Amino acid sequence: MTGAPRPLAVRLLRGVLAPLALTWLAGTVLAAGIAYHFTERAFDRALLDDAYLIASRVREHAGRLELDLTARELGSALFDQEETTFFSIRRPDGSVIAGDPRLELLAPPSPDGYRFANVTIDGRRLRAARLLSEDPQPFQVIVAQTIASRSAATQRLVWLSVLPQTLLLLVLAAWLHRAITGELQPLAQLQDALGRRSAGDLAPVEVNATSRDVAALTAAVNALLARLEGSVRAQREFAGNVAHELRTPLAGIRALADYGLSREEPQVWREQLQRIAASQGRASRLVDQLLDIALALEAQAGLQLDAVALDELVRDAVLRYLPRADAAGVDLGAVGVEKPSRILADPTLVDGILNNLLDNALRYGAPTDGEPPAVTVSIEHDADGVVLSVQDNGPGLPADLQARLVQRGTQGDTGQMLGEGAGIGLALVAQYAAAMQARMDLGSGPQGRGWSCSIHFRAATESPHPAPHRSTVIPA
Repeated sequence: MTGAPRPLAVRLLRGVLAPLALTWLAGTVLAAGIAYHFTERAFDRALLDDAYLIASRVREHAGRLELDLTARELGSALFDQEETTFFSIRRPDGSVIAGDPRLELLAPPSPDGYRFANVTIDGRRLRAARLLSEDPQPFQVIVAQTIASRSAATQRLVWLSVLPQTLLLLVLAAWLHRAITGELQPLAQLQDALGRRSAGDLAPVEVNATSRDVAALTAAVNALLARLEGSVRAQREFAGNVAHELRTPLAGIRALADYGLSREEPQVWREQLQRIAASQGRASRLVDQLLDIALALEAQAGLQLDAVALDELVRDAVLRYLPRADAAGVDLGAVGVEKPSRILADPTLVDGILNNLLDNALRYGAPTDGEPPAVTVSIEHDADGVVLSVQDNGPGLPADLQARLVQRGTQGDTGQMLGEGAGIGLALVAQYAAAMQARMDLGSGPQGRGWSCSIHFRAATESPHPAPHRSTVIPA
């Protein structure tokens, strides 16, 4: 079973100090090795100097080798306050000329004429130097010395090299801990700010970022909170719309049912059932539009725009509404679809715009002067992009009412007289246009007659997968 994760500061400090500690250990071993090497060389050189001194005082007398040093002179030459020194002068056959017979011959000297080795006398460890001399006759000088002072000197050098590095490592660890803790303080502030938040508080988090990474993390968290706020707002708005918009049609259905139940004539029942069915259809359409508005609000948070063939979408939409237009006696046509028109948009939202605009035009676009009703969908190109327009030759709307039509629940006198819809179609179109960064304009039709809604899209300069052009003919 794994334990709880370690704090980030501890992990960072361990990740930094672990290689530093290994580096310190390698440096310590290297320093100790260097100190030991040079200490040994210094003491060995002193031993070799004593051997040269003794060898220089060996004389030949009557064919025999003798040491030309008195005991006092020898004691002065080999004097050491801390160590005990032994020497021995031997012939090549191993016989002793002078000195301590316990010092035996060492391994043969190196080409330089001398050799160092560790020896033992009476259980004590000594360091010995063997020197070979050929003048006046071949002989060897062996000088040995106890190693207490050299061991103490080596330990002092090692400690003097280890202690400063250890202190530096501790100081560095303290500084790194303080620096890492300070750099991670904004993360602690962010954690504390998010931990103390309620579920409904989606306001941006304020953190005093000291690095680019923390600033980027804070920006990402705030962007996520903004998207969540938009999603929650869309859900709340959808719930409010459902509660507000469905109250009237449901109350109407209940009133129609109560009236039918209060009468006994079958003809009245039939008429009331027909009205209930019509009201239910309007209520279903209202629910669909409310769901579409919720989709539009959600789409604004992260909609990906792509190149869309507007001419094909217009052609398909007009073909879908032709049977309904023919049944209502409306002349439905399209202009500008013969030329390919590509815009930056979402095909589902563009199709939703066309459905709502054509539905509104067919519902409310009938003229009042007896002229045959006509609805035209047009595509035009200008310097700013591509303009999609839906026009009718109906009664039109006053300028002050056109701005109110994009607000949900506003129908105008025509819609109120017809008793249809809920007045949210144009609000949905406005939401879709805003989600695709397009602009919606309301106005009058040609020669100031009727009503027109125009959506200004950005043109797509190129498309990685151009759609094939279809040759369906739409009546104008």
